[in-house]
Amino acid sequence: MRWWRCCVRSKPFVIGLTGSIGMGKSETAKLFAGERIPVFDADAVVHALYAGEAAAMIEAAFPGSTKNGAVDRAALARLVTGDGAALARLESLMHPLVAERRIKFLENTQAPIVLLDIPLLLETATPADAVVAATAPQAVQRQRVLARPGMTEEKFAALTARQMSDAQKRAQADYLVMTDKGLDDAREQVKMILADVRAKLDA
Repeated sequence: MRWWRCCVRSKPFVIGLTGSIGMGKSETAKLFAGERIPVFDADAVVHALYAGEAAAMIEAAFPGSTKNGAVDRAALARLVTGDGAALARLESLMHPLVAERRIKFLENTQAPIVLLDIPLLLETATPADAVVAATAPQAVQRQRVLARPGMTEEKFAALTARQMSDAQKRAQADYLVMTDKGLDDAREQVKMILADVRAKLDA
């Protein structure tokens, strides 16, 4: 019966991973990868697009945002931070390109379970069979983010303003990974999530 289910399932079980800035989402994605789960990294896709295909398009929309044929992320940030209309315009350019690559990733995988690492997973209503939210106490989040090079209170406020709150993400998640007690603890939580997903697939 399990062999039959495996063979007839034409699409992978999609876990969507989200988490506000400083909540440990990227490290959580690495833990899933460590369990041999293929990961679609939306941030890495954006970086690649900025370095190539999307550069000319973004320069046309935001003059002065590129350098040597690639998007200058600092320059682009100065042009869109605090400007809701500019940010919406940037997202309208990038989201379709990222979605196209996400679809290709899902079409090309042979794995039974995959992970979509997407910061704005819920905000963009990206389809997923289950949602995992990486989370931590607000004080831990604040400490992590403000320790980053070049981070300021203003930038932190602007970044959090464009995302769902941690409470909203936790409320919409099927699973939580608490990231404030170290990697070993988070790894065990990831293993428990995968065990639960596999049990449901085998049921």
